[in-house]
Parts: sequence; structure tokens; C-alpha cells
Amino acid sequence: MANWAALLTEQKNPASTYIDEISTREMLAIMNAEDARVAPAIKQQLPVIAKAVDLISTALSNDGRLFYLGAGTSGRLGILDASECPPTFGTEPALVQGLIAGGPDAVFQSVEGAEDSSETGAQDLCESNLSSEDVVVGIAASGVTPYVLGGLQYAREQSSSTILLTCSPSPAREFAADVAVILEVGPEVITGSTRLKAGTATKLVLNMFSTGAMVKQGKTFGNLMVDLQPRNDKLRDRSVRILADLGQLSPHQACQLLSQAGGNLKLALIMALAQVERKEAHALLKKHRGRVKSAVYSQTADR
Repeated sequence: MANWAALLTEQKNPASTYIDEISTREMLAIMNAEDARVAPAIKQQLPVIAKAVDLISTALSNDGRLFYLGAGTSGRLGILDASECPPTFGTEPALVQGLIAGGPDAVFQSVEGAEDSSETGAQDLCESNLSSEDVVVGIAASGVTPYVLGGLQYAREQSSSTILLTCSPSPAREFAADVAVILEVGPEVITGSTRLKAGTATKLVLNMFSTGAMVKQGKTFGNLMVDLQPRNDKLRDRSVRILADLGQLSPHQACQLLSQAGGNLKLALIMALAQVERKEAHALLKKHRGRVKSAVYSQTADR
């Protein structure tokens, strides 16, 4: 059994000892000062986070999938990040998946005790047909969540790549994940409430994991999201603006070209920048595994 009292996430924060006796303004000042510790803690881990991003990108390049595994706040943050990948980067829903202790019901309401089963973490991954091409990110602020550690152990047995994301250094060093990202943000303002600094730090690093890996997969052109799914007015307008900007077209010309490309922004971009027809643009996109810049540069280099 874990020595919970020794965990960094369970320590009392001296700065907030009398938080229930001070003014609202003073309370918020303490919270704000503690939140300011998050970014520096992440900065210390950037070399390790880079290794994690490269591991994820390699898995995706080899037709693997990314799984987030967590309980409570950690699980919900994983599901949030996974759910944003399809609209932002045009991925299939199965490519990035979030699994939470207690199942879908636990997203909206706490399922007490669900995180205490290491077997359930393994079972959830087994039911997802985990393979050696996949990568599993175990998210555990405390570093000792049985659901997460059990899932990571199962992933190792399947020869899947493993990443542990935690805010507790001691237990993290005892688990043999391929990469361990340890965010030492310190004790919470409310003792043990890891939805606070630990949750904020986790969200920021998950942003890095998915965004970094997707950029390396060619899901952007510079800092523009060229693989978005234009399924509402805002995203349709963004597609037109991106095409007009990169292709040096008028909004009207961009609309016409997008229509010719069947609404596919990547195809339209290649058609505009490489000056090719839709069929050739499609072949180039496939040849270069969805990377618009590579497809365009290959054409311009041949001219």
C-alpha cells in the first residue's frame, strides 16, 4: 500500500494555512502566487517532455494510437485533450483516446473507489485492443493510482510505449515507464486537491503532448491548423481565411478553390501553392503522408 502521507501532493501548504480566515482578495492572491509555480516546474521538464512528444509522434507515424489513462481529474483532462484532437487536427476519434477509471459515467460524476483497481486499468486497455504500436500516457498526480499503474504495467507487457505524467517525484522514480514527466508544483492551496496546481500543470503538458505530436505529423502549416474539420460557420470561415492567406487569394477565389477541393483545405492548399489539379494534389498529399509543406516543396523543387 502506498505511503500516502509522504506524497508531495498530500503535503500541507504553509502559505494557505489560514486561508479560511482572510479576505477574498488575499485568498485569491495566495492562489495566484501558487499558480505561478506551475510554468517554472514545467520548464524544468521540457527535455523530458520533448522525449515524450517524440515517442508519441513516432507511434502515430507507425499507425499507432495514443491512449490517455487516468482517474478523477487526471482522467477527465485526458479525455478533454483527446476529444479536441478531431476538430483541431482532423484526426479519427480512435487515434487519440481518453480512458477514465469508472468509465464514461466518471466524466460527469465521481465514481469512488474506481481508481483503486489495477486490474481495471489493464482491462480497459485490453478491451481497446492495445498493441505494440500504441503509446499509453498514464496520468496520475499522486504517482500511485492503481488504475493508472496497472494499465501502464499491462502496456509494458504488450510492448507498447509508456509515459507517466505525475506531480509526485518519489513514486515516479520507482515505476519503469519509458518516459516519466515529473512536475514538482508543490503542495496544493487546499491540501490534496490536485485539481488545482497539479491539474493546471497536467493540462498544460497534455497540450504539449498532443499539439507537439500533431505538428510533427504535418497537421499544421506553420502555426495554422490546415487539417481542421470545417463543420461549423467559424471553422468554414477560418478555412477560407487560411487558404486566402497562404495562397495569396481573395476570399472569393479561396471559396471557389475550396469548393473544387471538396472542402478539403489541405488539397486546396496544394492546388494553390503547387499549381496542380485536384487529382495530382491528392496523389501528392498521399505520397507525403498528409504533410502539405513537403508536398508543395517537392513540386516547387522540381521546377
